[in-house]
Amino acid sequence: MKRLMTLAMAVLLSGGIAEGQETLQQKAQKLFKPIPQKPAIKKGDAEETKLRLGKMLFFEPRLSASFLISCNTCHNMGLGGADLQETSVGHGWQKGPRNAPTVFNAVFNTTQFWDGRAKDLAEQAKGPIQASVEMNNKPEQVVATLKSIPDYAALFQQAFPKEQDPVTFDNMAAAIETFEATLLTPDSRFDKFLRGKKDALDSMEQKGLALFMEKGCAGCHNGINLGGNAYFPFGVIEKPGADILPPGDPGRFKVTNTEKDRYVFKSPPLRNVALTPPYFHSGKVWKLQDAVTLMGSAQLGVKLQPGEADAIAYFLKTLTGLQPKVEYPILPANSPTTPLPQIQ
Repeated sequence: MKRLMTLAMAVLLSGGIAEGQETLQQKAQKLFKPIPQKPAIKKGDAEETKLRLGKMLFFEPRLSASFLISCNTCHNMGLGGADLQETSVGHGWQKGPRNAPTVFNAVFNTTQFWDGRAKDLAEQAKGPIQASVEMNNKPEQVVATLKSIPDYAALFQQAFPKEQDPVTFDNMAAAIETFEATLLTPDSRFDKFLRGKKDALDSMEQKGLALFMEKGCAGCHNGINLGGNAYFPFGVIEKPGADILPPGDPGRFKVTNTEKDRYVFKSPPLRNVALTPPYFHSGKVWKLQDAVTLMGSAQLGVKLQPGEADAIAYFLKTLTGLQPKVEYPILPANSPTTPLPQIQ
């Protein structure tokens, strides 16, 4: 595996041009792409209404059985799209099994969740609502709640005008997906560097970028999101301890039931990584430098020299882009027929 990753990096970095002839910026431009400055939004009144509806539903706690938990609870708009918890706290103060990934730029991930079990953001939106340790609700209860609120019924009709009965669990998820696809963080200093501004990164940050590529980090963390586009075993060279790699969580194996996928996880995207500790699916590492050092030994078999992990972490901080400014929506009131919350 290490040899394959090394060969892959050699191909990525060479591109048919002698390495010595390329600048650091040119090498980076072949491996990474900047975040678009604006999301791709479909035109039309229905799509605009769907976006508005999706935003409301993202903040809607009545999608949970308790009326207490919304998508924003674990993917907080003010905290880099994550929640600063090792694993998220859900229904009845239960702790979930994995760290909540950021929702920012998640539209660029190949699949969703650490194990890739959701093919897109709409499918992902359905999971936490039904998970007993998260929002602990049922699709039919969600639909009954939304239908009981006249303002929601009207918005669903406007967002899905061709459907006779538009308030459905699938349409709820589609609306949330539309909103989440707009949560981009463009114009990081690294994006400016990729677009040609050579002095966007200082000398230490450029050193960190060079190390990030030379050591092999970019073999797993590349593309527009610097990750989120492939699966890798956690512990290619050296397995971390049970606290960081809990033996009870076999990763993608739960999805495929294939032995080669045991302890395999999707490479996490590194955009805004400085804002979203703790790290890894277990959420057990809080310092970015520690995460970098661990990845060097576990994935690449590299013992980073003093200062190298600091330089790479210094570079990773340049991946913080402009955070989306999202005004908290005013949600519609219950009606007399709205189901009551279920706390227990």
